[in-house]
Amino acid sequence: LLHSDQGFQYTTKSYERQVKELGLQGSHSRRGNCHDNACIESFFSHLKTEKLYLVCPKTAEEAYVAIQEYIDFYNTDRFQEKFNGLSPIEYREKAAA
Repeated sequence: LLHSDQGFQYTTKSYERQVKELGLQGSHSRRGNCHDNACIESFFSHLKTEKLYLVCPKTAEEAYVAIQEYIDFYNTDRFQEKFNGLSPIEYREKAAA
């Protein structure tokens, strides 16, 4: 399953054809509802500005490593105001206690 928003590049026939050729099923958020993807859009914005634009990976492997490092950082060390200054894992552990 490959999910995207309703952006023009994701709704073209050529994109749909490529998705099918890869053996994937396309999925789209509801038209005009930016809230469907708000959480992941926010995450990707942080990933790009806080990691990828800074390290500029040159290969797929470098990109993979950088993304894995950022996901670990994001979940364990990056504080978030919406979680009262805790990381996502700290917030979850505190909420579950």
